[in-house]
Amino acid sequence: MFYYRIYDDHEEMNFFKSSFDDKKIREHLLEFEKERKQYFNMDFVQFLKKKDVDAETIEVHNLSY
Repeated sequence: MFYYRIYDDHEEMNFFKSSFDDKKIREHLLEFEKERKQYFNMDFVQFLKKKDVDAETIEVHNLSY
């Protein structure tokens, strides 16, 4: 499993996980960008989920001690 940080056109940052490595994610991201004028994180993860059932957004919280 791989974990990614992604920014969209609204400069919103999200994290997601996928079973795809970085090279495969970039290939799918290029395909996704060809079909759209604006890019939103949740849309990309939904697009990716059609190809990778393990893809999903995740929440990351800071922990200090």
